[in-house]
Amino acid sequence: MNEVLAYLRDCGTFYLATSADGQPRVRPFGAVCAFEGGLYIVTNNQKEVYRQMKANPKVEICGMHRGTWIRLEGEVAEDERREARAAMMEANRAALSGMYTIDDGRMTVFRFVRGAAKICAFTAEPRTFAL
Repeated sequence: MNEVLAYLRDCGTFYLATSADGQPRVRPFGAVCAFEGGLYIVTNNQKEVYRQMKANPKVEICGMHRGTWIRLEGEVAEDERREARAAMMEANRAALSGMYTIDDGRMTVFRFVRGAAKICAFTAEPRTFAL
């Protein structure tokens, strides 16, 4: 999991895919953290992406870094604990502090409850990681 987390951070921007009414929806994300052994992402609970993940927790992430790419597929679940939001803020303060506070009622974190990641390159065999 640490290698997946480091890779996503190195990407800077990665893309999260959800679905709504059978239509894929993709948007850029950039904040990620580890908390209690799990991989977390953050969003605003007023956004469509939040509603989409609540309705269908199956998501995919894709990102590129230095000629390689990551594909991460899995299921997410909202973690409503303040401690999880605090961990996200601590790990991403520069990116998040202008948008959220830990107790603003909008900042929401999701944990990957199951999934797998694959880091690929044209010149090497893929490396697979369980989440």
